[in-house]
Amino acid sequence: MTTGAQTPRYPARPRRSRLRTFLPLGVAAWLVLEIWLLTVVAGASNGLVVFLLLVAGFVLGSVVIKRAGRRAFRNLTETLQQQQSGAMPAQGRSNSEGNGLMMLGGLLLMLPGLVSDAVGLLLLLPPVQRGVSRRAERTFDRKLREAGTGTLGDAFRQARMQRPDGKVVQGEVIRDEPGDAPQEPRPPLTR
Repeated sequence: MTTGAQTPRYPARPRRSRLRTFLPLGVAAWLVLEIWLLTVVAGASNGLVVFLLLVAGFVLGSVVIKRAGRRAFRNLTETLQQQQSGAMPAQGRSNSEGNGLMMLGGLLLMLPGLVSDAVGLLLLLPPVQRGVSRRAERTFDRKLREAGTGTLGDAFRQARMQRPDGKVVQGEVIRDEPGDAPQEPRPPLTR
């Protein structure tokens, strides 16, 4: 009785996440909906109205993004000036809280389509910005808790182990704390 060569067993492929499965379908459905709505508006009025709606959305979106960018830059320079002068930055929420969502709303306004314009206009409303930012913060905190501790370090270690040359350099981290006496230089690592 002869035994042939055994085929290697590979571990089972991990399942695709729901996001990776349904995101392409969602994007395709959104594009079809946008095109359909534009054709409905063009049929109800004319092509010039659709063109003017698209241009108006683009112009409004660029104005919103420019305004949010200027506000974010102004807040950054104020914070840097406060740190250089030695003053502590004000605690609590600043007026820069909605800059990211405002820029996202402007970007959605710039995209051609009526659904993206409606969502972009909603993101410009302060109550909607507060609700979206709270929900995003809760989701982010929950995902961090689920990930556990040390996952980032494990990712770096895995990347290090899979280097093509296979070399690993052992080392030691030495942190100088304020008030510590200067340490003697350590001899170089040798093999």
